[in-house]
Amino acid sequence: MSRTSRVTAEAGAAWRTFLRRRTAVFFTFGFPLILVGIFGIVVQANPAGGGLFGHPTSFYVPGYLAVIVLFTPLSRIGSSLARYRDGNRFQKLSTTPASPSEWLATHTLVNIAIIVLASSVVLGVLELLVGETIRLSPLLLPFISLAVVVFCGLGAILGRITGSQDGVVAASNAVALPLVFLSETFVMPERLPTWFRPVIGLSPLTYFSRGVRNVTYLNQPAWLDLLVLAMFAALVFALGAYAVPQE
Repeated sequence: MSRTSRVTAEAGAAWRTFLRRRTAVFFTFGFPLILVGIFGIVVQANPAGGGLFGHPTSFYVPGYLAVIVLFTPLSRIGSSLARYRDGNRFQKLSTTPASPSEWLATHTLVNIAIIVLASSVVLGVLELLVGETIRLSPLLLPFISLAVVVFCGLGAILGRITGSQDGVVAASNAVALPLVFLSETFVMPERLPTWFRPVIGLSPLTYFSRGVRNVTYLNQPAWLDLLVLAMFAALVFALGAYAVPQE
């Protein structure tokens, strides 16, 4: 089989596995919609009154999308790696021409497709229920794709260093929860202690949030954020591919 054939076959299997796991399908598409319902409709933005949601709803689009591009790859890739390892499937994979980087690339492509679809649903629901027009940009696709690459690589690293699928879930939540609130998504830097603000620049999710906000709300250039995110993607994917077991 050629490399393209191997990737296509593994991607098809990974996609069908995702569809068979109804809980995974529900939380992938349902959890972001629950957040939209809570923060976008129940709590609502209050541009005139200040507070945590002191901006228009469209200002927080990066936060809603960040939840999808962060939680889903971390848990799915980490759990998949742990499941493959527990079932000795990497030993079988080692008898084929497929490499660890091909395995990770295949599952990353499937996650990109899933998350682009979930992001489209969230954007559609926001525009329909909240009543605000969200500016769509062609740069949204590369921002989402590169963020998924970053967190798929990180998910592979977590899957390697944890001992079980339960451990992957716990580690994913421990990483994702601080990142989603400390990366310029819902909480802006001015609301954080001065000493902590430089740390925000170490999070790849920060550049995703900045870039998405620039192209969907502020109408400003976002090429620098895209470049930094691409550098994070290349580095973390390489580390993630190295972390995939090669029996």
